[in-house]
Amino acid sequence: MRLKDKVAIVTGGAQGIGRFYCRRLAQEGAKVVSADVLNSQATVDEIKGFGGEAIGLHTDVTSEESTRSMAEQTVAKFGRIDILVNNAGLYAVLDIKPLWEISAEEWDRVMAVNVKGLFLCTKAVLPQMKKQGKGKIINISSGVAFKGTPKWIHYTTSKGAVISLTRACARQLGEFGIAVNAIAPGFTLSEGVINKPGFADVMNKDAIASRCFQRSQSPEDLVGTVVYLASDDSDFVTGQTIVVDGGSFLH
Repeated sequence: MRLKDKVAIVTGGAQGIGRFYCRRLAQEGAKVVSADVLNSQATVDEIKGFGGEAIGLHTDVTSEESTRSMAEQTVAKFGRIDILVNNAGLYAVLDIKPLWEISAEEWDRVMAVNVKGLFLCTKAVLPQMKKQGKGKIINISSGVAFKGTPKWIHYTTSKGAVISLTRACARQLGEFGIAVNAIAPGFTLSEGVINKPGFADVMNKDAIASRCFQRSQSPEDLVGTVVYLASDDSDFVTGQTIVVDGGSFLH
């Protein structure tokens, strides 16, 4: 197991792709904390069901107090923090519409969760990772940041910010032995996407047509990259964004 005795926090781990991240990290030996505004009991029960260790913490990533508590409770339970997967974000709940129909309030909410949330969670785990002299932070961006996807401008902008945040944090935190990288998934048939009427059909058809591997992308296609970035195998990799989309965007 590549992550034996490591402790991993996954934000947004109660459902969707985050739940897949939690499960795979646990299968690789990590003790997992699912931090979510939703109830993480199903994720925790699934991990315990195959002999893994996990807890769920109610966490609002837009709140500094809540994210600080997340880190403190993780250390109190498991003694350390080795991995942070900044996965929580607003995505499938957003409607596709032109920028002039996006309210300032909706824009602020997307930025609060998708960008500020990463900043606050990173800030929260930093003292413990600095103390340990090592850590792995994995931010979830999106292929839309490279493509400039229209009619979703708040989401697209937020995911571009994730890449910039990743690079700046990598420069800032390298002296402490902390690696900061990002993953940019393509359009993925996650739980939220599938449950949104009509959304997956249109988006998935276009996504498949753009790929070298012309098939749908599933959450399972992403977990291997997360494990790599969380493991010692990537100890000299930082500030990078790995696109995992079946060859839709090449760079």
